[in-house]
Amino acid sequence: MAMKQKSRPRVVIVGGGFGGLKAAESLARLPVQITLVDRKNHHTFQPLLYQVATAGISPAEIAAPIRDVLHKHENVEVLLGEVRGFDLQRRTVQVHGFELGYDYLVVAAGATHAYFGHDEWEPFAPGLKTIEDALEIRRRILLAYELAEREAALTGTHRPLNFIVVGAGPTGVELAGTLAEIARKSLAENFRNIDPAKTRVLLLEAGPSVLSTYPEDLRASAVKQLEHLGVEVRTNSAVSDVRSGQVWIGNEIVPAEVVLWAAGVSASPLGGALGASVDRAGRVFVEPDLSIPGHREVFVIGDLATLKDEHGKLLPGVAPVAMQQGKFVARQIAADLGGNSREAFHYLDKGSLATIGRAAAIAQLGKVHLSGFIAWVTWLFVHIMFLIGFRNRILVMIQWAWSYLTYERGARLITGESRVVPVSSMEYAEQAMTSQDALDEDVRELPPMGKRSA
Repeated sequence: MAMKQKSRPRVVIVGGGFGGLKAAESLARLPVQITLVDRKNHHTFQPLLYQVATAGISPAEIAAPIRDVLHKHENVEVLLGEVRGFDLQRRTVQVHGFELGYDYLVVAAGATHAYFGHDEWEPFAPGLKTIEDALEIRRRILLAYELAEREAALTGTHRPLNFIVVGAGPTGVELAGTLAEIARKSLAENFRNIDPAKTRVLLLEAGPSVLSTYPEDLRASAVKQLEHLGVEVRTNSAVSDVRSGQVWIGNEIVPAEVVLWAAGVSASPLGGALGASVDRAGRVFVEPDLSIPGHREVFVIGDLATLKDEHGKLLPGVAPVAMQQGKFVARQIAADLGGNSREAFHYLDKGSLATIGRAAAIAQLGKVHLSGFIAWVTWLFVHIMFLIGFRNRILVMIQWAWSYLTYERGARLITGESRVVPVSSMEYAEQAMTSQDALDEDVRELPPMGKRSA
């Protein structure tokens, strides 16, 4: 049964990411009743997920409870639930177990990683979109070193530690640079039987360059900085298959202890559930006012929407776009309530930044191009200012300052099922370690990640 409507117009927001939160905060100033629905009870600052995945910071430092963020707004309620679909004629949102009626609907369900028709690769090459993803990646990275140390202690040798990152966009570059950094600095003196500095970090890109959306000079600078950190960069190297412990580049087989996926994104399936036209990535084609054709009361924003700017260029799926769209939708609803006409959305591009490692980054701020330490400081300042909650900003600043001075990674915890077999005697160890099949199972067969919908 649909929930009872308030006397004021009800706005239902699906998704508590950057766009959904900004829409809720902006709409809270209007005479409307707002309900925000999300499958998670927390907002995640996704640009710093790679720091959780590489044991730099803890999850709580980049996440905040949604209802805590919005608690000051009395006309905003937060409901935990998974949206299953929509009935645009009846103006209801179907949530698992109940329905919500609305006068206005804002869908900001975001996106997840895409495997280009090869979803069977996901168990072997996890992507990075959620806290759960980051913790699983952290587990695999740290476990690879632990198993290599144990193998070397018991046999005097170990198989090479090869880490492969697929996709050289911002996430892939961040992951690859940080993996190389922790191998050569953070873990260098922590092991007795292996040398983490000999870890091979390989960054694969199917296209001709890394960070393809940046100008040529910044792309070249990014490659130099990556190589300085010890990352092997291979462009024009499309992955043809991913198996347990192996990545195929055409007919070439590259062994890998850890494979991470940063090659593409796919919009939430909720875009298709709206019944509107979508592009190949599942993003909804929206009108200039961000509504969907035929339904002025339904808005789609953030990674789920596809819209071109005045130059015919698709808007990027980044946090600033989603946040500006969230504020914009609130203005359009305010215009409706006041009997005024709507506007067309125009994205104000304040620049792009990508971090590579410690004191390594690139930045495009209009016509100003920065790289190296200055770009990294700029990136650091901007991201800390965008963090939700004062407490989080202070914690992250302290953690990063300490990491910068000491190279230490403060969240090196292996959680979840590790599949490490307890060694009770050298005899047992010799039997286990001399069996290639047993070793393959122990090192390679990590529990697959469950399928996730956006």
